[in-house]
Amino acid sequence: MPEITKPAHKSGDFFVDYEEKVFEDVKAEPGEKALVTFHTVAFEGSIGFVNMLQATRLLRKGYETSILLYGPGVTLGLQRGFPTLGDEAFPGHQNFNNQLTKFMSEGGNVYACRFALQALYGHGEPSLIEGIRPINPLDVLDLKLLHIRDNAVIVDTWTV
Repeated sequence: MPEITKPAHKSGDFFVDYEEKVFEDVKAEPGEKALVTFHTVAFEGSIGFVNMLQATRLLRKGYETSILLYGPGVTLGLQRGFPTLGDEAFPGHQNFNNQLTKFMSEGGNVYACRFALQALYGHGEPSLIEGIRPINPLDVLDLKLLHIRDNAVIVDTWTV
């Protein structure tokens, strides 16, 4: 077996160049908007949480940013906890709740489709994290159309 001559990596080492930024740091012009839509199930992958982080970043760049939870995406906006609401049953259990709460506290808007909430997942409006605005299923398309009309940045997230 060949001898290893390089020192082993240790905690704190960098594997990549975190300092280099290739593109300019884009900021929103006054009045610019962004919409991030979620049609994904909570805990079924990382895309829901990653795009919550993207929505927060858009907000901090100055975009008037909204999140739309529809279809299985409404599960991202439900209160959770075990054994009681708010308790973290395992590390990361409250990631969605904490990130959405932070997003709203910084001025972001979160909307959840009432049809998906009740008809698909058996929850009522009191199940939503405080601050999330339930909307009529007919508003789902209109919210997206309003953002298209305003030339908004739109990030659509779909998982199957």
